[in-house]
Amino acid sequence: MSRIMGIDYGSKRIGIAVSDPLGFTAQPLEVIARTSLVKDVERIRVIVRERDVVRIVLGLPLNMDGTPGMLTDNVNSFADTLREKIGIPVELYDERMTTMQVDRMLTEEADVSRERRKQVRDKLAASLILQSYLDSHS
Repeated sequence: MSRIMGIDYGSKRIGIAVSDPLGFTAQPLEVIARTSLVKDVERIRVIVRERDVVRIVLGLPLNMDGTPGMLTDNVNSFADTLREKIGIPVELYDERMTTMQVDRMLTEEADVSRERRKQVRDKLAASLILQSYLDSHS
């Protein structure tokens, strides 16, 4: 069975999550430390191949009022690159509030240290983006 990948794209890190084979749940997978576009895309391509991913859901950073955020152009460009280099559908999905939700989960509910939060925040945000997408398409 095929999976869907969720991506939280940031200026320093890329959070990756994947769905279960039936597309019901999202699981955080890893954080890619950004190095170069070529290396970042290649790592995503490897995960796509290993996990039998058929679609990518990329978080779209919008302002609270729905207007494009500061990174929106970068995310759109990254989506175009993924479509071209990996060759599977890439959908943009509203990611408003995901980082705030993750920070709240990690500080208030789990009492995770600041250093540990940096290590898991992006893949948890990717998981929230993907789970929201899966829930809206079930």
